Amino acid sequence: MTTSVIDHHTKSYSLGHALGMARAADLAYKDEKTIDATARTWGFDRVRHHETTFQPPFPLEDTQAYTMASDTMIVTAFRGTEPTNLRDWLSDATTPPSPGPNHTGYIHYGFGIALDSIWPQVRAALDEFHDNGQTLWFSGHSLGGALAMLAAARLHFEEPRLTADGVYTFGQPRTCDPTLAQEYNSAFTDRMYRFVNNNDIVPQLPPEPPFHHVTALRYIDSHGKVHDSMPLVGGLVDRARGYTADPFAPASDGVRDHFMAAYIKALEKNQ
Repeated sequence: MTTSVIDHHTKSYSLGHALGMARAADLAYKDEKTIDATARTWGFDRVRHHETTFQPPFPLEDTQAYTMASDTMIVTAFRGTEPTNLRDWLSDATTPPSPGPNHTGYIHYGFGIALDSIWPQVRAALDEFHDNGQTLWFSGHSLGGALAMLAAARLHFEEPRLTADGVYTFGQPRTCDPTLAQEYNSAFTDRMYRFVNNNDIVPQLPPEPPFHHVTALRYIDSHGKVHDSMPLVGGLVDRARGYTADPFAPASDGVRDHFMAAYIKALEKNQ
């Protein structure tokens, strides 16, 4: 089935599919009723919602995601959070790393706890819906992007037969150490697409080292054009155009560029 939002038969990267996955990531911020209704208009007739809550002093209140399925495609999208809510947590260089999926490398402790809390629900939905050889996709924005990347890693390293067909993340923070990043890059060649919008502050956190990004960058410049990589010199100049002294000030370029609406607007411009 093909809708105006998501092509259910796609099996490869395209900017059109990236826009569809961006809209799926944006939908994760909505309430369950809206998600159900929207998924149906997109041609997905089955939906499961995933949510868990945390007790203080964990910096997140909850983790949320949803899985929607048709006869040809399954999409799991993770909800993100406001960049200011991530500031102290992601800026804390003393946060101890945790073992990665199937003991492959290490990941950020907070991301690991957040994914562990919701993983049984996600996995149950995938097992329930994966009944017709459907393609499988993960998507997420901000924190949701980190969880989407790690969910795909966990599924692959624990059960390779269910390796996702694609992972699209938007404004994703750094998630893991170089060992997991290298293994992930190998396993998800032409499957992982990490979009970064110009001066978005969240992809610059947590600090290096010990945390690193996976590759397959798709850089959106200050004019809204999508590039397959960030030119070393030109990219630095481009990012400097919107720089402000305090990246977490409410009106700063680093925060404005992080909003999901900014990613969707840029991808619409590139169609």
